[in-house]
Amino acid sequence: MSLRRGLIAFILLGGITMLTACQNRFVYFPEKLSERAARAAAREAGLQPWLDGENRYQGWKTASADLPANRIVLFHGNAGHALYRTYFAEGFTSLQDGRIWEVYLFEYPGYGARTGKLGEGSFKGAADAAFRRLRTEDDRPIFLAGESLGSGIATHLAARYPDDVAGLFLITPFTNLADVGAHHVGRLPVALVLRDRYDNTHALKSYQGRAAFLLAGRDEVVPTLLGRELYEEYAGPKELWIQEHAGHNSLNYHPEAEWWREVSKFLLER
Repeated sequence: MSLRRGLIAFILLGGITMLTACQNRFVYFPEKLSERAARAAAREAGLQPWLDGENRYQGWKTASADLPANRIVLFHGNAGHALYRTYFAEGFTSLQDGRIWEVYLFEYPGYGARTGKLGEGSFKGAADAAFRRLRTEDDRPIFLAGESLGSGIATHLAARYPDDVAGLFLITPFTNLADVGAHHVGRLPVALVLRDRYDNTHALKSYQGRAAFLLAGRDEVVPTLLGRELYEEYAGPKELWIQEHAGHNSLNYHPEAEWWREVSKFLLER
């Protein structure tokens, strides 16, 4: 019996070690493309490169002859790359002929045409640098949007710069990544081996600004109950939208959908 228990423990330890070493393959699903191809796709979508202080690409932004009144930065989910989320730019710029929002689509290191290392530390470090630079460019309010995994980046910045983040928009968010993993793998000790946590619950304890939540009622990736729990626990001004029949990747992002106007109005209320 002791030999059997030892063998089981050895197998479990080996599995945990493998998951620890290779977990980026299970967490992140980046899609790469050349910068030339990315720039062409961005032009077609009416976007221009968003560059850092050293003229290096860090994402995309909407182009406008006149500066809109507010800026909003999107941190996308973990699959594909930022240019798959042009519907956020279309939705926000459809309001009042683009006079309300200038939209920035942040690209993670290792995604799209951007080089760099995958992982929570890398993503947060790059986002932090981009946000700090954005603050210095002008004094227009900065709002943050986080989609799925990107909610962990948005809440991180909100917690770190609570006085500089004018509001949050969280789309299919979760409490923390370990909770999502536990939902999918059951009894396996996800919390023990997961390096990247994206703990939204903890981050939001340090932020009290306005927060809009958009959930998918039939979310098969991030359980809707985790988004509801995050919403219920948030102590600041908040509003919840649920598309009851939508899945994680089938939310209605049509630019004429009424919720764009409703979310915008809520975020801008003082």
